[in-house]
Amino acid sequence: MTNLQVKIPTDTWVSATWDEYLETIENPIYAKAKSYYYQGKFRIEMSPVGYDHASDHLLIATATMIFCTFKNIDCNGLINCSYRKTRVQEIQPDISYYIGDNANIFPRGNSIVDLDTYPSPDLVIEIANTSLSDDKGEKRLIYEDLKVKEYWIVDVKNVDIIAFTMVDGGSKRITESLVLPGLLIDVLKEALQQSRSVSQNQVFASLFSQFQES
Repeated sequence: MTNLQVKIPTDTWVSATWDEYLETIENPIYAKAKSYYYQGKFRIEMSPVGYDHASDHLLIATATMIFCTFKNIDCNGLINCSYRKTRVQEIQPDISYYIGDNANIFPRGNSIVDLDTYPSPDLVIEIANTSLSDDKGEKRLIYEDLKVKEYWIVDVKNVDIIAFTMVDGGSKRITESLVLPGLLIDVLKEALQQSRSVSQNQVFASLFSQFQES
């Protein structure tokens, strides 16, 4: 990549040095974009967020927090937070959580989370509408390298959740969360499916009942 004055292709991986990546994302036209950097390539995402994507985002983030509240699990959730391992990697997942002993590890502030100083989030969630193949592929490799403990992909179009635990430098499909013990992935899938026909408050009422009983 030699001319950063031209508009960079979005929603695809572009070869660039770290310095070229930083120069690009500091351009005001990308101020509202999400960005990732991995193995000498970066990806900028500027796809418009539609109703289903936004609704699923809120539902999964809220459902996870409700579960933690009922089970008395310390957690802090972050929306579109940027994490940086300088000159190596940068990620900006839709949702991320620090759980248990890590829940209150960070000082308050607006700086990008420095992964040379702090650990990676325990749980990362990507809401996938147009980005599903990349979320299952390249991004999963990034999260494996960063030793994120668990990774969920919310498949908006198919109303599904694909969940992985990160182990031995790779990842393995799971049906129950390991970082949030007792949380069945199928329960969240059912909540997503239910949200297609009833209001969110009805979905949350159902989850309240299930989490109380379990």
